[in-house]
Amino acid sequence: MRINTLFYTIRQGLRNIFRNKSFTLASIATISSCLFLFGLFFSIVTNFQNIVKNAEQKVGITVFFDEGLEDKRIEEIGQLISKRPEVSEIHFVSAEEAWDSFKEDYLHEYADGFTENPLENSANYRVNLSDVSMQSALVTYIESIPGVRKINRSELTATTLTGINALIAYVSVGIIAILLAVSIFLISNTVTIGISVRKEEINIMKYIGATDFFVRSPFVIEGMLIGLIGAVIPLGIIYVLYNIVMEYIIDRFPMLTNLLSFLTVHEIFNVLTPVSLGIGVGIGFLGSIVTVRKHLRV
Repeated sequence: MRINTLFYTIRQGLRNIFRNKSFTLASIATISSCLFLFGLFFSIVTNFQNIVKNAEQKVGITVFFDEGLEDKRIEEIGQLISKRPEVSEIHFVSAEEAWDSFKEDYLHEYADGFTENPLENSANYRVNLSDVSMQSALVTYIESIPGVRKINRSELTATTLTGINALIAYVSVGIIAILLAVSIFLISNTVTIGISVRKEEINIMKYIGATDFFVRSPFVIEGMLIGLIGAVIPLGIIYVLYNIVMEYIIDRFPMLTNLLSFLTVHEIFNVLTPVSLGIGVGIGFLGSIVTVRKHLRV
């Protein structure tokens, strides 16, 4: 495409937007509404996933060894476990550390009556998982390692967190699909109106030798610009709202922020900005190109 043709196509795309103001505003409003809901949903879900991820990292298993197992073999077992992709962190707890922790949590001053360590064979590895859904696979592997006596784990916690992650994924896909379908439908209607209004002009252009690409390009540019504008507006609104909400939570509920780890606005928008702009422009392109191919028969 030559430079002058490119500029002509862009100018025509801009003119199309202003020629059909009511439908253009309706499309922008719809895309903005859809992407605003998408942005809110994304912010909430991303924070929720971050909270669940932090909870997953605290879920772990405890690996106990055969009685009298040599320290060298215990170290080898730790190295084998740490190489697994499911493992995010591994920590060795000696029998003395296990007894000290037990005394502090449960016995307090009554611990003075014990002259020997009743947890002498309780040395263990505390293993935190990077993906709690892989707990069963990791446990099966560790049970196959010679020298491992017992493994403590929480199946209920792992199952619950895995189910929550799956639910979030299914709901996200469903909502995003609905929002995209509505946006594409509105842009399709806008471009259809534009084609109808300019039908005679398009016929003349075709008769004097204009290519299909030359005729169709302004409508595609129009759809992409509508999608871009419709994406920028909700991004600005969500940015302001997210900062306000986070400041309110931090000021009013400081204990909540200590328990739950919320993402900063920059962490959210590092992903949300390119995704929203891509979706907006992509919806505009897809909606216009499909409509042009369907209705532009001259």
